Amino acid sequence: MTEFLLGLRLLFGAGRGNRIRFFLMAAGGSIGVCCLALVLTIPAILDAHDGRAAARQPVTSSKGPADGTLVLQRSDAYGSKPFTRVFVARGTRGTPSAPPGLSELPAPGEVFASPRVHDLLHEAPAIKALLPGRERGMIRPAGLAHPDELYAYIGTTRAGIADEGRTLKGFGYTYAPFPAVEPSTLTDVRFALATLVLLPLGIFLSVCARLSAASRMRRLAALRLLGLSIKGTQRVNAAETVVAALLGAVLGLGEYWLLNQVMSRVGLPALRWYPGDGALSATTIAVCLIGCPALAWFVGRKSARDATANPLAVRRTAVPRPPSKWGGLLLVTGLGIVCGYCATGLTEHPASSVGLNAVLVVAGVVLTGLGLVLTLPLLSYVLASRIARSTQSLTLNLAMRRNEAEPGSTMRVVTGLVLLVYAASLAQGVLIQLEQVTRPSGPVQDYSLPLSGLTSQQQRELTDVSGIRTHAVMMDSWVDLNTEQPQAAFSSSVTALVATCAQLDRMARHSEGCVDGKVMRLVDPNSSLGSDLKPGTPFRFRFRYDGGKDKNLEVTLPSERIVYSGYSASAVGNAALLVPPSALPAEARPRDAQLVITSSSDPGQVRGVLDGIAAVAPIAEIDLVGLNIQGLEQISVVETLLALGMIMGLVIGVAAFLVSVTDRAVERRAQVTAVTLIGARARTMRAVQCAQVVLPLGLGLVLALVTGKLAESSYLITGGGTVRWDLPGVPLLALAAAGVVAAAAASSLPLVGRRVDPELIRRD
Repeated sequence: MTEFLLGLRLLFGAGRGNRIRFFLMAAGGSIGVCCLALVLTIPAILDAHDGRAAARQPVTSSKGPADGTLVLQRSDAYGSKPFTRVFVARGTRGTPSAPPGLSELPAPGEVFASPRVHDLLHEAPAIKALLPGRERGMIRPAGLAHPDELYAYIGTTRAGIADEGRTLKGFGYTYAPFPAVEPSTLTDVRFALATLVLLPLGIFLSVCARLSAASRMRRLAALRLLGLSIKGTQRVNAAETVVAALLGAVLGLGEYWLLNQVMSRVGLPALRWYPGDGALSATTIAVCLIGCPALAWFVGRKSARDATANPLAVRRTAVPRPPSKWGGLLLVTGLGIVCGYCATGLTEHPASSVGLNAVLVVAGVVLTGLGLVLTLPLLSYVLASRIARSTQSLTLNLAMRRNEAEPGSTMRVVTGLVLLVYAASLAQGVLIQLEQVTRPSGPVQDYSLPLSGLTSQQQRELTDVSGIRTHAVMMDSWVDLNTEQPQAAFSSSVTALVATCAQLDRMARHSEGCVDGKVMRLVDPNSSLGSDLKPGTPFRFRFRYDGGKDKNLEVTLPSERIVYSGYSASAVGNAALLVPPSALPAEARPRDAQLVITSSSDPGQVRGVLDGIAAVAPIAEIDLVGLNIQGLEQISVVETLLALGMIMGLVIGVAAFLVSVTDRAVERRAQVTAVTLIGARARTMRAVQCAQVVLPLGLGLVLALVTGKLAESSYLITGGGTVRWDLPGVPLLALAAAGVVAAAAASSLPLVGRRVDPELIRRD
């Protein structure tokens, strides 16, 4: 305890510069702890979302008492959001308890809506058509997955839902029917967050724990020479590193609390939560308050080893030993695993992420990143030694001799930037893999809306929605159910696509043989649809005029064919007949038809089109062909989490650089002043400072680009996607690396000032 108190007295009594370094360590550590708490809390936020969604899920039975409570659940799309409505018909006996968020089940004609639905009733009054009844109250947070959810309970009569309703037994599932993120996708997200955030975070906290290392080691060596024991000297060092880490952890938890309060109220794109969902758990607090000081103690103990083992060499600034080679073993091991999986990508049977492979790929990526960081000091030492022995330039000689003497000092500045480029390369691979998993398989997305629910004005406005590629009408031939064989009548029906040849080209992958103005047969070689239809077969389509008068149009199946290739999920695949718009009766609309509009399959474009549809026809029933609205929402959540991880990784990398370069500027003032007093010009010294940073940084960035791309390829190959080698991403990373070098060089210039202060080179 005496040594610990001595360390605190030295900390606060060693001058203003030492106190500034201490608070710089604490501030840097607080940023890292805040990011760590955010990463550890994201799974809890998603679990809280899924837990509330599972707790309100109706538990039903196909059989029940004749006077039991019935329930019918509908989930439709309102814009790019799912809108869930639960119709409840209360029975006279054995009524189940109310779901979470309600005090009682709604009576016939009553509506309980979420706050967002309540706002929509005022913003878009047409929504009332979806909510028959009067609004009695709002659903409390316990019954909503997130604050912006569109959810409503509607009371109705038993006769209203007798055909489709099921007997309600209660509420509450053990799992969420539509989780915020699918478990398989969540595994990829966790890997991405660990790579983008946790790996740079560990390096950043280590950098913060080793600030002002040279001056502290000299002070510890002096105490050791005065007779303090080795353990006592280590306790003195722990007084500064551990206290700074503990203070930073407390500040970081406070920063996260404020961040959670702000972000939960403002929200992120596609991700909203209640403040309680992001509350700090006991596990998160323990990891931050115990793990971060423990890491600082480990790093401080390792850095104080020379001062305690050979204090005289530290005080007299003896020639240091070369950096350890053990870091290279980690790099070689990681690259061996990564390159092995890359080699399988060149064969006909690449490795998959099943069983042991899933663990080995992650281990290879992590070992490569750690090995890259731990090997940089050794590589910088070797590079500096060779250049210093061979160069005739005074600038390079001064720069390389300093890097040779203190390879770890420069590495603390460039490590965060090198790791940032390595993580960015992995982020590209994760984005590519998740895009292949979550994005629709085709380049286009079709939307089908019943034409009977649209007015002529709405139909015209929908075709003008921003992002629409083309539009068409799908109409079904009329089937007489009063015949003796209704099944045969259904088999003889056909679906016709009302479109021009240009519209067909935009909706299909490829088509040939189309002639405008003619009724033609649609044939897809990869589909058997319509193969049993014979040319000359008549089909009847029903139309209705605006005045209410009906008219029939008979279309004969022609022999002329259009051979086309459709997308895997497309509305065109249901049509066997192409009818030109000019063949339809004027001022008449098909009765059994759907309006089909097509856009790009990019998730952002799909969300924009859905929001445009909601603005024109808020109560229209939308069928996303080949995609459900819950899947689209999951894509949005995953994109938000990855963007958040990349932002945190960028913050950590930049913070590590700023903290290190500030500490280096303070620590190197005495050395710069000494060389300046000898006669070196300011221009020469600035070039020296730039060379000290740029050369090892350039070496590290080249290694980061190579190892990052190898790690990315191994991840893509084992993921089983179509993209294995991300060559288009190389120019972007190379450009980012060039920008990093330029920023590091510019930050080195202020180390040499205009005023020379001889007081900086006095003896301690």
